[in-house]
Amino acid sequence: MAALLFIVDSILSLAVYAFLLRLLLQLSRGDFRNPLSQAIVKLTNWLVLPLRKVLPPIGRIDTASLVAVYLAQVAAVGIVFVISTGVAMPVGDLLWWALRKAIVSTLQLYTVAIVVYALLSLVAPGTYSPAVGLLNSLCEPLLRPVRQLLPVIGGLDFSPLVVILVLQALVRLIV
Repeated sequence: MAALLFIVDSILSLAVYAFLLRLLLQLSRGDFRNPLSQAIVKLTNWLVLPLRKVLPPIGRIDTASLVAVYLAQVAAVGIVFVISTGVAMPVGDLLWWALRKAIVSTLQLYTVAIVVYALLSLVAPGTYSPAVGLLNSLCEPLLRPVRQLLPVIGGLDFSPLVVILVLQALVRLIV
């Protein structure tokens, strides 16, 4: 039973992260010509496109993608809860836990993205790949304001460390 729960939770979490990446790339004005961005769009179109017919965007926010993230998270939390306990979670609790989990997932996604982005800048600075382009468009909007406040010291950029500390503090505050 634990193995089934792990497999289902992992698959549903990956689905939530795919929808979340799509939303964050739209908010950060990521390059959708990037092959990885195109893959994310293709993976998530099955839910986002029908929602887009009903939900118009609000400014820069694609409400269809935002609702898709939340719906995927509600489904993930509900299914995992049913598998682990055998009963359905009350709707109010389900909606609340899904919102918290979606926020925590966003913060964790940014944390991992910034760690990988910082490591790639140390290991292979100045090189380009689709992954680096995707990470650049995701991470730079968070890192840029910190870089303006905290200068590079001895050739080292400490802005990823500061942003990761803030993100992890927010995760602990929410959890």
